[in-house]
Amino acid sequence: MKFIRMSLTALLLFSILPTTGNLQAQNQTPPLRPAILGQPMSDFSLPALSGEEFGLSKLKGKNVLLVFPRGKVDSEWCQICHYEYAALAELEKIQGLRKKYNVEILFVLPYDKATVQHWVDIVPDQLAVIEGWKNPPETASAGQKNFAQTAKRLLPKTFSIQKGNIPTPFPILVDADQRVSKGLKLFTTNWDGSAADQNVPTVFILDGSGTVRFKYLSQNTWDRPTAEYLAMVLDRMMSDK
Repeated sequence: MKFIRMSLTALLLFSILPTTGNLQAQNQTPPLRPAILGQPMSDFSLPALSGEEFGLSKLKGKNVLLVFPRGKVDSEWCQICHYEYAALAELEKIQGLRKKYNVEILFVLPYDKATVQHWVDIVPDQLAVIEGWKNPPETASAGQKNFAQTAKRLLPKTFSIQKGNIPTPFPILVDADQRVSKGLKLFTTNWDGSAADQNVPTVFILDGSGTVRFKYLSQNTWDRPTAEYLAMVLDRMMSDK
């Protein structure tokens, strides 16, 4: 009888305790899925350059503007990504986007912390390259002059950002292992004619419940929604409430 009681006790304990497989399942983060318009985005959490951790679940109740810059182009950096960053930073300074639209703006780059810090540090240099595109020398070829007109039309603003005084109003997140970028199907090694580890330039806007209300995947590196256009989308979201 004593053996039977012990066996029953062991059986009850075994049925109550989770199996190793169940423990692993509980500890695993749900897999990321590509974002679908009108559906909640998969939750994720990433560290910022500042050291703080940012997760979508912690931002519930706020709108979220997620920007995935392209990043590397062959051995160079995409200057248009830095222009996009500077344009949003300027609009934040002028209009106070985050307060006005109850929005958190997050930039996500698919590189390690040191590389992402380098991306921030070279903002002035990259903007200077764009100004060079728009203002070629008198001796420029016809092709260079045509390119200058395209650059002036698509990148019309000039920003005064100096080294050592780079605005960082938004959290810049470090996706070092590309877990988020790959999970959302944004990460690639060959896009728009360049072979490099990069993201397809993408913008998402989520509402306070985490639902995807706006989704824009660029068709080429010039194809980006302007800061003003994104502000217009947020304005419409706020007026629809």
